[in-house]
Amino acid sequence: MWAKELYGFADHVPETEEYGVTSDVYRARRPFVPEKIVELLNGDLPGVIRSKGHFWVASRPDWVIEFSLAGALSSIKPLGHWWAVVPEARWPQSGGGRSFLEENWVEPWGDRRQEIVFIGSDYNWPALKARLDDCLVPEASAQSIEGLPDYADPLPTWRVKGVE
Repeated sequence: MWAKELYGFADHVPETEEYGVTSDVYRARRPFVPEKIVELLNGDLPGVIRSKGHFWVASRPDWVIEFSLAGALSSIKPLGHWWAVVPEARWPQSGGGRSFLEENWVEPWGDRRQEIVFIGSDYNWPALKARLDDCLVPEASAQSIEGLPDYADPLPTWRVKGVE
């Protein structure tokens, strides 16, 4: 069936129509409250069959955190650090890397952001988006990195190899 989709055969019904598969991307700039987002992502996501993306939490503003869900298997793990915590002298100076950095830079967070795609069948995107929004640090408490509240953090300790 993938070949029919790829080459545009007129009689092929796309999976989005045949099976009702849809996808939505969640985007936000404010950090998540760690306990809330871990509970949501490790909990029931009715109708979601695949999800992948990255996010950040208030208790770990240096870390890009990756979320992956495939069926019943999910993981939350460190992906690396945001450019916002890398000394500017080490940033890309030109080309696509520099352009990407500039396009994704928004004060006061730098390049920190939530970007998670959800793919599924018959899931309620407005309800899921509202649940995700509820996991964000309240706007009144999210004015700067230094001013973020001190939240409990259920995630394991992560270390950068070779750094104490």
